[in-house]
Amino acid sequence: MKLNTIKPAKGSKPTRTRVGRGIGSGIGKTAGRGHKGQRARKGGRGKVGFEGGQMPIQRRLPKRGFKSPLKGLTAEVRLSEIEKLTATEIDLAVLKAAGVVYAGAQTAKLIKSGTLTRKVAFKGVMATKGAKEVVESLGGVFGE
Repeated sequence: MKLNTIKPAKGSKPTRTRVGRGIGSGIGKTAGRGHKGQRARKGGRGKVGFEGGQMPIQRRLPKRGFKSPLKGLTAEVRLSEIEKLTATEIDLAVLKAAGVVYAGAQTAKLIKSGTLTRKVAFKGVMATKGAKEVVESLGGVFGE
């Protein structure tokens, strides 16, 4: 077999029907478009989703979901990341300075991931129920 001898299987690529090429072709005159009407015209398919004036499906169905504009403004902080810090009083500024949360964060939330072995005081930092239990069991406090 050579590359210049390869051909598709017989009958797998039918020749394209050339429409509108005279009455003798069988598909002359209207070229399979019928008589009159929107689809008989040039460019007569309408816009995508148009249902002839009926309310389109994308407007009939209810909207779903919600995208919060505040998403991404709260940074998650693990207990293991707090363990690495040397400060005993932790707030958002300390977390930003240490590079634990990104500079654009407006709030931080402590999550129970990893371990904490020392007493730490938090100010202006939210916490999950589990993380709060761990911090308070070690004598740490949460303040506003």
